Amino acid sequence: MNKSSFFIVGKHAVIEALKNAKRKILRIFLTEESKKTIHRVSPRQNLLKDIKVYFKTKKELDKYSKGEGILHQGFVAEIEHLEILELKEFIKKNNNLIFACLDEVTDPRNIGSLIRCAASFNIDGLIIKERHFQNESKLLYKSASGCMEHINIFQVSNINTTLKYLREKNFWVYGFDAKADKNFTEIDWKGNTILLFGSEGFGMNKHTEKYTDFLVKIAINQNIESLNISNSAAIVFHHINDQKKT
Repeated sequence: MNKSSFFIVGKHAVIEALKNAKRKILRIFLTEESKKTIHRVSPRQNLLKDIKVYFKTKKELDKYSKGEGILHQGFVAEIEHLEILELKEFIKKNNNLIFACLDEVTDPRNIGSLIRCAASFNIDGLIIKERHFQNESKLLYKSASGCMEHINIFQVSNINTTLKYLREKNFWVYGFDAKADKNFTEIDWKGNTILLFGSEGFGMNKHTEKYTDFLVKIAINQNIESLNISNSAAIVFHHINDQKKT
């Protein structure tokens, strides 16, 4: 396991990390007001038990988010990485899985927002290229709003190789493309499924498209070129989660 530590900021990111028994927290920096917030959020459980807590002013905490355009809200924590999840081992123990897969998506704000959507609508995991996943990004953690603690993330070295492997393991791969003929709502979402989303600016890589079984689209106003990837994902995840309940 990677034991290196890093800092995260923001109310939801820090509180959800405190709630996660699998997350190692080395120390936490709070204002007096943010300590009260933690106790209000979890009055029956002392989330700060056995945690090294240091009290600071908001101005003193500014240095942890300065220049990144994000607000610490009085919450800063130094944490360690979670155990690395192995995709091959995970699919051996589970079935009827739905994974989101990101092809060339690099913006940490979009990835964080997409993680929040995936966790909210019970997607089983996120597959992302290792070098595109900024797993120590304060912006990513802040955008995920605590949901980094509630989603399985599989970092892979090559998306195409991973898709090829998963297809051999009876996964269907659906690529989202605005030019596709079929609306994604026409699909009966059953069995092991990969939802493949392309980059923010260029869409799905043409070579990666070869590893899809079907191309589908989200039907939107024809006068609108496209949706932000996290908005697109939220629509898809909500629909599939709703369908699985029926």
